[in-house]
Amino acid sequence: MRTWSRRLVTAATAMAGVLTLTAAAPAMPATAEWGGSRTGDGSVSRQGDILDALRALPGLRVIEERPAADPGYRFFVLGLRQPVDHARPSAGTFEQRLTLLHKAADRPTVLSTTGYEVPLSPRRTEPTELLDGNQIGVEHRFFGTSRPATVDWSHLTVRQAAEDHHRVVQLFRKLYRGTWISTGGSKGGMASVYHRRFHPGDVDGTVAYSAPNNVDDHDDSAYLRFLDTVGTPSCRDALKTAQRQLLLRRGEMVARYKAWAASTGATFRIVGSADKAFETAVLRAPAMFWQNHPASACATVPGPEATTDELYSWLDTTAVLEVYADPVAEHYIPYFYQLGTQLGYGTVSTAHLKGLLRYPDPVDPRNFVPRDIPMRYDARAMPDIDRWVRTAGSRLLFVNGTQDPAVAEPFRLGPGTRDSRILRAEGINHHARLANLSPTTRAEATATILRWAGL
Repeated sequence: MRTWSRRLVTAATAMAGVLTLTAAAPAMPATAEWGGSRTGDGSVSRQGDILDALRALPGLRVIEERPAADPGYRFFVLGLRQPVDHARPSAGTFEQRLTLLHKAADRPTVLSTTGYEVPLSPRRTEPTELLDGNQIGVEHRFFGTSRPATVDWSHLTVRQAAEDHHRVVQLFRKLYRGTWISTGGSKGGMASVYHRRFHPGDVDGTVAYSAPNNVDDHDDSAYLRFLDTVGTPSCRDALKTAQRQLLLRRGEMVARYKAWAASTGATFRIVGSADKAFETAVLRAPAMFWQNHPASACATVPGPEATTDELYSWLDTTAVLEVYADPVAEHYIPYFYQLGTQLGYGTVSTAHLKGLLRYPDPVDPRNFVPRDIPMRYDARAMPDIDRWVRTAGSRLLFVNGTQDPAVAEPFRLGPGTRDSRILRAEGINHHARLANLSPTTRAEATATILRWAGL
């Protein structure tokens, strides 16, 4: 099937929540390595400085050290020289942006795969908090600043990204020789699974949040069936009514959209026009609503009596109109390229909008990628990942919200999968966390991660 991610305007945060779990890793004394000694207040001393150790790693550049929000941590922004093509290292390199939250050499290390840009703020993921560990955040290749001066988009593949992550682990194992756990949310969760597919022994376990598994890009039935059954019939009808009202008032809506664009200097060269961008946003609104809002938000869906201001404001809040204009759309070209070449994308239901639509398949990723960038879909990539999970995957935790359309087609375990579970957060959307699980399931998941980490 084909599906959409929830990532819109801001850089991806890789599910970097700061939620308290049912248990925390026990404190461990620091060793005499460069990790330093632990002071009376629990912080790490600068004796045997981590900064010196980082500067000694080949191909790694320390860009800056920033204040860390959590006591006992140090936070670094780094750059790692990576091959553009891991199969042909002579084809050139680019600098991949990384972040490091350093606690101590003897703590477990969490590899946080973002799938997008890496946040340059020191936020710990759930596994990092649970393990009281170090955390390495990895910006996905060709996102943000992690791209060569001239981009050959054919090298933006799940395999090349997995090789990036493999090199990160190989390099930092020189400093952090204990256990490793990988994690990521949404597209970052997908990337963490893809990394395991090609390098299953790199880490000791993986926690993937809200990660779609689009095995068959031509079969949208699971996705459409989900949107036809999620929530209550009255809420689904309200969303359809809002879509119709928006399109019936297209002239007023697009005029407001154009006025906003003019006031900010935004253009629509990539998508084509404000009118097409508006129609795309309307079509995506129901899926975006269920991905990002609780069921209680059904009460806020505007009805047929709503004013133009109310309808426009609701659409902007729900589908984020800014994302379809060039200033933001340019940042997400690599995302839509991946959707249209390997990951798959989602269709939408349009029967209730008959006679109101103007554009053929405006949600196709091709509409968000400039025409001078060639795109060809690789139908082998996702079935290969799915087959590995079901036949050889191990130590995988999938955390999915029951209200999340992105995981209407989730990863599934098979006869060859070992020491793995799919965990469902009841009534939770695309922002599912371990903290949203039932107390019993959360305790079991916590114990599993601690066991994987040797704690």
